Amino acid sequence: MAERPATPGGPARRDPRSVRAAYDVFLGTGALLPGVDPLVAASWRRSLRSGVDPDTPRPGEGLAGDELEAYRAAHPLASLMPVVRELVVDGARDDGLVVAVSDDAGRLLWVEGSARTRGAVERVGFAEGAVWREERVGTNAPGTALATRRPVQVLGAEHFSRPVQDLNCAAAPIRGPGGEVVGVLDVTGGLPAASHVVLSLVRATVATLERELAARAVAADGRHGAPALRLLGTPAVVLPDGARRLSLRHAEILALLAEHPRGLSADELAVLLHPGDLSAVTVRAEVSRLRRVAGTLLVGSRPYRLARPVATDVGVVRERLARGDVAGAVAAYGGPLLVRSSAPGIERLRAELAAELRAAVHASDDAACSTRGPAPTTVPRTTPRGPASCTSPTTAAPCGARPCPPRGARHRPALSGPATPAEHEFDVATRP
Repeated sequence: MAERPATPGGPARRDPRSVRAAYDVFLGTGALLPGVDPLVAASWRRSLRSGVDPDTPRPGEGLAGDELEAYRAAHPLASLMPVVRELVVDGARDDGLVVAVSDDAGRLLWVEGSARTRGAVERVGFAEGAVWREERVGTNAPGTALATRRPVQVLGAEHFSRPVQDLNCAAAPIRGPGGEVVGVLDVTGGLPAASHVVLSLVRATVATLERELAARAVAADGRHGAPALRLLGTPAVVLPDGARRLSLRHAEILALLAEHPRGLSADELAVLLHPGDLSAVTVRAEVSRLRRVAGTLLVGSRPYRLARPVATDVGVVRERLARGDVAGAVAAYGGPLLVRSSAPGIERLRAELAAELRAAVHASDDAACSTRGPAPTTVPRTTPRGPASCTSPTTAAPCGARPCPPRGARHRPALSGPATPAEHEFDVATRP
């Protein structure tokens, strides 16, 4: 079925009869009649290309029960729901409206408001835990706001799915401090939801939420610097309220996300975490548990990513090597990267770091460091260090050189130059 562009010129007509006629023509012929709202027209095209059934919206099986509770409890918008309830939900309930808050993947985390309207929308699958993205249910305010990254209002027959066309809705994306979309705020219902006032209310509420998110991020960073990860030795995440030890799997996930600042999908994480067959469902469950430990450091789900750059001890080693400070790099190397991990992505990073450090040590004319290059697969043994000896990780024998700085020491050796940015951030973040 060929698609033909809408005829340009004239304002969009949004009266129900004109929209219904344009909708029927589009589904029947692919043509867009003059005056169709350009945002709606573009969404109809995307919905058609995605194969959405206009008679049967398929939001798919969502999260439910304890899994949904755990997921939304760890979401960065969870702590802002009292604000949403005060500004929107209380008034919406009296007007027969429901208020929905989704994550950045279109999953509805909270649906609150009028009990009668909630019952009506739940019958078409608009319920907590369901995913309302355009490619699943077609044109709808929260899904289209997510697709376009802008506030939208979808009225009646502008919805692509016929079972939803008795509803009107207005939604806007919610952005975190870094500009990333963390969720969507939506108001849905009958005639009151078609008002321009409702769209203005959604925008104003979103602006309030974004200011609150930004203020909290600044306050958190100001209390104890930026967050940090310890990956060489006993893994831990250092947050404003202190250090928290990490399980091996959680450390693997955070290490991989730190290496991929643009984020990783559940499928990509599955490949990097397990040499065999690890399902995306298992990854999502593990990430959900990790959110309870890492808090707002971990955001998003399509893809998963860190909310901001994170200093790591791995980064300290790399930056010291980059400036030629081999002794300083050896001092910062607290042992192989997550030595117990068999995750393919971690094994590759571990081997790369060890190879970089070993090559630098072998090329160095510093005898004290030449005996301390990292062993590729063994854990360095720790022995008491006397005033004139240290233990080599490859030979476990005294090197007979001048005193070597202890591994993992937070102070920098005297022969090192000025602190690198990564080193400074890690030292500040991990300072007691």
